[in-house]
This record gives sequence, structure tokens and C-alpha cells, in this order.
Amino acid sequence: MSVKQISDATFNNEIEAGNVLVDFWAPWCGPCKIIAPILDELSAEIGDAAKIVKINVDDNPESASKYNVMSIPTLLVFKDGQLVDQLVGVQPKEKLKAVIEKA
Repeated sequence: MSVKQISDATFNNEIEAGNVLVDFWAPWCGPCKIIAPILDELSAEIGDAAKIVKINVDDNPESASKYNVMSIPTLLVFKDGQLVDQLVGVQPKEKLKAVIEKA
């Protein structure tokens, strides 16, 4: 499964079922560019076990504000619509995989 772009309008629908990792990012963010291929690899590895989505904070400030995203990349993990974990900054693929599996 590939990493999908979402928006404020689709955010709630995207996180409501299963395990979902949401990457809050922006095109100008250097660390966001570093973590993008890591998320692509992780998405390919985990397949349908969890969904990985990205939301551009510049274009979608409502969701970023709702979850108090102060720096990017911020990665939020949801289980059936409930926030269960939060990571800030570039993370190794193994750590992200462990956090998703724990959820």
C-alpha cells in the first residue's frame, strides 16, 4: 500500500478504522524529505496491516492545530480513531514499525 495524501476534509474518515500513521509535513521541511522514503518503505513492508497517510500542514492547518502539532515532521498513530502514540522528528523505520505494531 502506498502513502496517501489526505486533507482536513478527509482526516477523520482516514483515521476511523484500524491502525493509521499520520505524517504531518510540509514541502519546505528538510527532515520531512528525509523521512518520506522511510515511510514509503515501511508502507510497502507492512501492507494492509496499517495505513500510512500524509497531511501537508501548510494546506491543512485545522488538523495540525487540533492535534497541537508544533514541529514537523510529527507522526501520530491512531487505532480505530483514537490517538495512541506521537513521535516528533525523523525516526528509524524499525521504531516506526514497532510503534504501529504496538497499537
